Amino acid sequence: MNVSTAPRTTGVPGGGSGVRIGVLVAALLTACFAFQLNASMLSPALKSIEDSLGASSAEVGMTQTAFFTSAALFSLFLPRLGDVLGRRRVLAGMLALMAVGCVVAALATSIPMLFAGRIIQGVSGPVVPLCLIMLRVEVTEPKKYGTLLGVITAVNGGIAGVDSLAGGYLADHHGFQSVFWAMAVVAALATALVATLTPESKARAASKMDWPGVALLVVSVGALLIALNEAGKLAAANWAMIAVLVVLAAAAFALFWRTEDRSRHPLVATRHLKQRATWSLLLTTVLTMTGVFAVMNGLIPAFAQDAQAGLGMSAEQSAWWTLSPYALAGLAMGPVAGRLAATFGYGRILRLGLVGSVGSVVLMLLTMHGQSHVLLLVTSLLVGVTYAGVANIVLNGLGIVLSPGENPGFLPGLNAGAFNLGAGLSFAALYAVKTALAPADPASAGGYTAGMIAGVVILALAIATSFLIPKPVAAEAQD
Repeated sequence: MNVSTAPRTTGVPGGGSGVRIGVLVAALLTACFAFQLNASMLSPALKSIEDSLGASSAEVGMTQTAFFTSAALFSLFLPRLGDVLGRRRVLAGMLALMAVGCVVAALATSIPMLFAGRIIQGVSGPVVPLCLIMLRVEVTEPKKYGTLLGVITAVNGGIAGVDSLAGGYLADHHGFQSVFWAMAVVAALATALVATLTPESKARAASKMDWPGVALLVVSVGALLIALNEAGKLAAANWAMIAVLVVLAAAAFALFWRTEDRSRHPLVATRHLKQRATWSLLLTTVLTMTGVFAVMNGLIPAFAQDAQAGLGMSAEQSAWWTLSPYALAGLAMGPVAGRLAATFGYGRILRLGLVGSVGSVVLMLLTMHGQSHVLLLVTSLLVGVTYAGVANIVLNGLGIVLSPGENPGFLPGLNAGAFNLGAGLSFAALYAVKTALAPADPASAGGYTAGMIAGVVILALAIATSFLIPKPVAAEAQD
């Protein structure tokens, strides 16, 4: 039975529907679990896909890129569509399409079919921002919202590594198709729970969608993401195509700005884009992701597996020693970070997380030459606590609490795009530094060191820009 039959028009917290918060959080967590499985459960199954479909690793990698690019682009406007049509309706529709994409991918007999399935799955991109907006409408007390925000957002950093381990087990014993069938079951369950156990809400001032603005923004960000993905190939990249894509992105954004100035129902009013609350948060998110994402998801696992310069682990061993503890620490710290942000200030806790991230990566730099498994584990845990458990949580939360009441979906959507943009830029920038400064001796870790130093410098810039983010007074406890 639905907990609410009529949508409430609200863009700011207050006057909840009376739904039991525990029921709401359970439904929203299931939705976030479903999305996270789509994002991370497939990683151990990529080799199985190569063998089953007779594809190259590059072709399979492109299907992963397609999913994350699709997720980034849908994140730009689906939260706003939720403001207009109803957030429960849009979230349930996203989850249903995710399930359809899982089925298409499970039945795939070729890379193009798998590619199509992953793009459809990418419609689920803004699940976490939409869940946080729906939670914000129902939970008015700052400390309680901060805690629950941390619970929901922490899932976005990985389900304590269980998602990857389960994906590996299913792929090894039942083929890659079983991974997608498992995703489909969870997505169908999430769709049912969201449709029946969450209240409907809309934004007061939202009446129409600005589809011309949506199209131009998607073209602009999409061109930039594709350019970053291509740049990540470094020596093999088509730099002429990258230049064309960058020009296209700039031109589309200029047209987008002009369209928003003239639209009666803009996707994003330009006055909001000019506000410090918008551009300072987006800039800090991009810099944070650029500085840390490729370190933990690329350089450190690669170093752990490097038989000459690193520890010579297998892929599974490196996950156990780096990614799983990193995700577990983030999952455990998330609820604490959310409550601390609401109690002591979002900006203060964000900077604490960023400074801790810098210190943790520096400690990695100082200890990685010792070839110690234990030190690698400890530093991975520290980055998990400081970045995944604190900085990532607070940046997501700021996208919700700083968004204007008349357009609550716009900043979470843009912030989700900033996370994806930073992730792509991180691999392009840090790997470019690693390659450019790699020593001739393959037994030297100089390339890894150079890439991580670049990450530390970029994280330092993120700390500087974080001071520009205004204080979200209404979202912080006043006692």
